[in-house]
Amino acid sequence: MSAVSLLNPKAEIARASHSLAINISAAKGLQEILKSNLGPKGTMKMLVSGSGDIKITKDGNVLLHEMQIQHPTASLIARTATAQDDVTGDGTTSSVLIIAELLKQADNYIGEGLHPRIIVEGFDLARQKALEVLEQVKVPCKVDREVLTQVARSSLQTKVTPELAEHLTGVVVDAVLAIHEEGKPIDLFMVEMMEMMHKTESDTKLVRGLVLDHGSRHPDMPKAVKDAFILTANISLEYEKTEVNSGFFLQER
Repeated sequence: MSAVSLLNPKAEIARASHSLAINISAAKGLQEILKSNLGPKGTMKMLVSGSGDIKITKDGNVLLHEMQIQHPTASLIARTATAQDDVTGDGTTSSVLIIAELLKQADNYIGEGLHPRIIVEGFDLARQKALEVLEQVKVPCKVDREVLTQVARSSLQTKVTPELAEHLTGVVVDAVLAIHEEGKPIDLFMVEMMEMMHKTESDTKLVRGLVLDHGSRHPDMPKAVKDAFILTANISLEYEKTEVNSGFFLQER
C-alpha cells in the first residue's frame, strides 16, 4: 500500500521550484492589473458583473473585492491589502505593488542560487529597520481642519475624479469634526452613509442630525414642521404579519 494518498487525483502537483515560480507569477499578475491605477493620475477600471452591472473605479480595495481571484497566493495578497484598507482606509494598491515588487526582486536572487529562507530573514530585518526609521521621522499633529483636509484630499484623489474629490473632502472633514471628542478615539460608526437612488455622487452632503428615509405615510401630510414634538419608541409602529397563522371561527348551533 502506498504511503502517500491523494485527496484529489485530478489536482495539479508542482515541485518546490515550480510552485515558487507560480506563486511569484500570481503576484506579478496582480501588480500588472493594479499598477496603472496608482495615484491621482491613475486610470479607471471598468468592472462588468455577471448580471451586466457596470462599475467604474480605480480604488484598489473595490477591485480586489470584485475580482474573482482563484490562486491561493494571489488571494492571500488581496486579503492583506484589504486588511490594510480596514485599518487605515487607504493604501491597498500600494500594498499589492510593494509585495509583488519584493517577490520579483526575490526571484532574481533565487535564480542566482540564494536560499529563500535567507531572503525571508532579510525581509524581516528590513521590516524592523523600516519601523525604526518611521519612528524617527514621524511628526505628531493635532486634529484640526487643515490637517484633516490634506489627508482626506490626498486619499480621495486616488479613488475618484479631482472635482468629486474636492467636493467630498469638505463633507468628510466636517463629518469627522462633528463626532470628534478631545482625548477619545474617533468612532466612525457615528457617521452613517445613506445611498439615495434618485441622487448622484455630486449631490453628497452632510446632514448634522438624523435622516429617516421613509417618506410620508399620506400625501396630505405636511412636508415640513417647525417646533415639532418627536416621539422616540423602542417598538415598531409598522404593520407586521403574525408568525403564527391563526383565526377565529364562529359556528352557530
